[in-house]
Amino acid sequence: MKNNTMKMTLLASSLMLASGALYADSHDARAIAERLIDEHFQDSTLSREEQIEELLWFAKAAEPFRDMEINTVAEGLTTHIYERDVLAEAFAELTGIDVTHNIIGEGDVVNNMQTQMQSGRNIYDGYVNDSDAIGTHIRYGTTINISEAMENEWADYTLPTLDLDDFIGIQYGTGPDGSIYQMPTQQFANLYWFRYDWFQREDLQEQFRDIYGYDLGVPTNWTAYEDIAEFFTEHVGEIDGTKVYGHMDYGRRDPSLGWRFHDSWLSMAGMGSPGVPFGNPVDDWGIRVNEESQPVGASVTRGGATNSPASVFAVTKMVDWLEKYAPPEASGMTFGEAGPVPAQGNIAQQIFWYTAFTADMTDPSLPVTDEEGNPKWRMAPSPTGPYWEEGMKVGYQDVGSWTFFDSTPEDRRTAAWLFAQFTVAKTVSLEKLMTGLTPIRESDVFSDQMTEMAPKLGGLVEFYRSPNESNWTPSSTNVPDYPRMAPLWWQNLAPAVNGEISPQEALDNLAGDLDNIMARLARASVFETYSPNLNDEQDAEHWLSQPGSPKAKLDDEMPQGTTVPYDEMMEAWMAAGNRE
Repeated sequence: MKNNTMKMTLLASSLMLASGALYADSHDARAIAERLIDEHFQDSTLSREEQIEELLWFAKAAEPFRDMEINTVAEGLTTHIYERDVLAEAFAELTGIDVTHNIIGEGDVVNNMQTQMQSGRNIYDGYVNDSDAIGTHIRYGTTINISEAMENEWADYTLPTLDLDDFIGIQYGTGPDGSIYQMPTQQFANLYWFRYDWFQREDLQEQFRDIYGYDLGVPTNWTAYEDIAEFFTEHVGEIDGTKVYGHMDYGRRDPSLGWRFHDSWLSMAGMGSPGVPFGNPVDDWGIRVNEESQPVGASVTRGGATNSPASVFAVTKMVDWLEKYAPPEASGMTFGEAGPVPAQGNIAQQIFWYTAFTADMTDPSLPVTDEEGNPKWRMAPSPTGPYWEEGMKVGYQDVGSWTFFDSTPEDRRTAAWLFAQFTVAKTVSLEKLMTGLTPIRESDVFSDQMTEMAPKLGGLVEFYRSPNESNWTPSSTNVPDYPRMAPLWWQNLAPAVNGEISPQEALDNLAGDLDNIMARLARASVFETYSPNLNDEQDAEHWLSQPGSPKAKLDDEMPQGTTVPYDEMMEAWMAAGNRE
């Protein structure tokens, strides 16, 4: 049943409609829709008439909320800036709802979200929050269940052409009960990035083969990545008068250092369990859950894998590579400072590179593009570590998703839901993709426009058309309280990156802190469902001797390096990704 605020809004709206005030008639709405398409949304997978019909639906559905002012929030990505500067203004013109789409830091988004969830005080009417927090949203009982809302309070305000089946990341905002709690509005993966032009040089290929005994190509395991890092840093050393490095990363003690690790770095080494999207029963944080989706521990002594041999291997390699093969200044950089460095032209490869930087890599004036503006670089799947096994996730994908809370008044929440749908509607989604290069719809990924853009994007389109794309996934439903638990990563692992303590000691501390948080959450009985229920501690060997994760230490963690020619890999991807 709609609350009194909603009833008052509907009554006031009806009175204004009766008096003929403030409302555009259908002719005016159509004129606005046509002009918006001409000015902003000419590229779409819909026909022009279908676009007009979709926009007219928004104009009609928004009538009860005309002249309302709402506030939404997102982090500072190109995609969200486009939503603020273009989509919010277009939506306001079409619907009469004035949206302030605030752009703030990612950490600030999480802090405001946490405050709203805990205090019940409405701060923003809608959040673009990473789906990494899905485990939080399914447990606290304060996040709107979108599936239920579309059947009830939003039944009359859900876009008929929303087509959730077309979303390539809808599964990441879905709980164990099959309900959708978060709706994607952008996503990007971390992949392997490399200088294709350098890898194609016959002199460098011959030199690499002479030293390492196999071909220079896209590395498929961590041994090959390390060999290539060593090759460019120590054996090549300089190209065209510029000092070059075989690796890039960042290591400053900063919250962004946590992203470097909990965004699936341990899982890329093979720490977790098979099972996409997240790994079951052990996820990419090393947290084990039982059959009831209750977290039972992160420490090996409880059946988790956060401080397992695979995790120690992963952190050890991160620290070694940063010290040996990255520019000296990298250890003092944050995520934001390190991101643009490969575009400067002195980095040969990067194992952990976010496709969100694609747009910044395409400027024709950069040393990493040629005279025609074509990239000298390519992206490919990141190599997997020695503990990885078939059926596991391969890497991380960030999925910024619309999220709503019951502390927001229903009328404001519904108006924000309308704006959220507008930002992902098929009328606008392809233009948004072409601007920010963060796809959300399969129909857009396979559009003619993206086929035309593909040669300029270094493998981005091929990646998203490949069925392998689904093996890159966000943090899992196993994480019961993302805002509280995510900071533990950088706080505990920064001392290992800085050389103050060993990776094993840092991971033991991290696993213990994760378990302590989950134990406190269980004692406080704060969750309606899926509450932590920690296993009793046992000797680590009890778990390491059993099949699956946590996995015992391998005798050989650095087997023979293996590579694959990039063009051969792309042919296989394109063949697998072709649609009838």
